[in-house]
Amino acid sequence: MTEISAGAPALWRHAEFRRGAREMIGIALGISAWGVVAGVAMANSSLGTAWAVVMSLVVFSGTGQIASLPLISSGAPLWVIWATVACVNLRFVIFSLQWRPYWVHLPLRWRLGVAYFCADLNYVTFVRRFPDPKPAPEQWPYFWGGMVVNWGAWQVSSLLGIVLAHHLPMHWGLSFAGTTALLALTYTLVSDRATWVAAAVAACAAVAAYALPLRLNILVAIAAAVAVGVVIDHTKPKSAPKAA
Repeated sequence: MTEISAGAPALWRHAEFRRGAREMIGIALGISAWGVVAGVAMANSSLGTAWAVVMSLVVFSGTGQIASLPLISSGAPLWVIWATVACVNLRFVIFSLQWRPYWVHLPLRWRLGVAYFCADLNYVTFVRRFPDPKPAPEQWPYFWGGMVVNWGAWQVSSLLGIVLAHHLPMHWGLSFAGTTALLALTYTLVSDRATWVAAAVAACAAVAAYALPLRLNILVAIAAAVAVGVVIDHTKPKSAPKAA
């Protein structure tokens, strides 16, 4: 709590804040590519520019934004739109279970802030930096250092896509470029046998479950990867305790 109550000036001067920002900069390319795709898609939909900007700022989820657009254009009931967005973002339920040991001691208002700003790749870099799931003072500045870059890269690129939507039509293949960039960045995060196996299982599960509605194959892939990761982690030989 000391780091939180110290205020923003002390936070951004912290070494872990700078480290979190620095490690997220390398991932910002893929985030920006997807942000442009989402921005173009929103601006070319029935939302209009003003509501596209509102959605970009309020709905911090590219998959949620893109999944909801055809439903909004077709005049689907609000509950259908909400249910669809909830389904394509169910992976964050799994993420939240992993986040919980780190943030459970925080007041509700701070946990709500974490809930809004947390994202896929930020989760990956955070857990890689802090593999031991227990609170530590340096976690808070590291998290916000990464989130400043992550959220900023998404919003700038998304708003840029909205502004340039009529000059960057979707048939240019922007979504493929965004996917390719994210795949390249994900490849750099796969560093050992366990992550390679989990990534391979996730890819196979996503393809096998592709026919599921509402992009539920994403949830299946994440659940399969987490399950495999847990099994591998529990089958690792225990290291011998160090002699006193």
